[in-house]
Amino acid sequence: MEPIGPEALRGWLPPRRRDAHKGDHGHVLCIGGESGAGGAVVLCAQAALRCGAGLVSVATRAAHVPALLARQPEAMAHAVEAAPALAPLLARADVVAVGPGLGQGAWGRAMLEAALGCGKPLVLDADALNLLAASPRALPADAVLTPHPGEAARLLGSDVAAVQSDREGAARVLAERLGAVVVLKGAGSLVAAPAREPRLVRAGNPGMATGGMGDVLTGVVAALRAQGLDAFDAASCGALLHAHAGDLAARDGERGLLPTDLLPWLRRCANPEAQA
Repeated sequence: MEPIGPEALRGWLPPRRRDAHKGDHGHVLCIGGESGAGGAVVLCAQAALRCGAGLVSVATRAAHVPALLARQPEAMAHAVEAAPALAPLLARADVVAVGPGLGQGAWGRAMLEAALGCGKPLVLDADALNLLAASPRALPADAVLTPHPGEAARLLGSDVAAVQSDREGAARVLAERLGAVVVLKGAGSLVAAPAREPRLVRAGNPGMATGGMGDVLTGVVAALRAQGLDAFDAASCGALLHAHAGDLAARDGERGLLPTDLLPWLRRCANPEAQA
């Protein structure tokens, strides 16, 4: 495996051109937020904005739109109750992040089916992965999946103990089987892709073991993909950026670390030239 640490960020995140505009940095569409899980897609959108996406739209349940606008007015919030309403949003997006708070009911299944058929680069997490495990199908070659060990086990038809006993092997097999890039989250996240040497993220801490951290990672990877990194590099840089921001946020202590604590650090870490 190729170990990657914070020093690698500079190579992936050069300073922006002085004449750059928002259209240069991609449009991310975040899909998720079934009833009772609206915060997950908000975290995803916030992370995408803090990591430099030029535009971020959110497709979620109507009940969550007011809270999303109050929390993050820079995100373009859309109430989507059925798949036909998603079509124009997919058409405008450059990258689609689907899964945070998606749920596994009829609404979540409809949203995932529409996303899988849109022809855009995808970042899949959370319930998008659980739905795929229950109903496998072909994925685009440039899709990025970000499973934790439990989700990886379901995708492999295995169990968590088997995944954790050979994390590198599990990541390799999953990437080859799905024909996609896989970020196997955990203590020492691994990034694997077909016919590529896996990368080992040398950052992160136990404080990040809390609900919502994965939703942030989904937004980070989607933002980097929208800014022009290929799928393997966006996944690698995103996992490293997320873990490094978590380490900086944990300077005040690991216990009680929240996903929102990473947001200001994500911006700093995404601009390594400013930290020189």
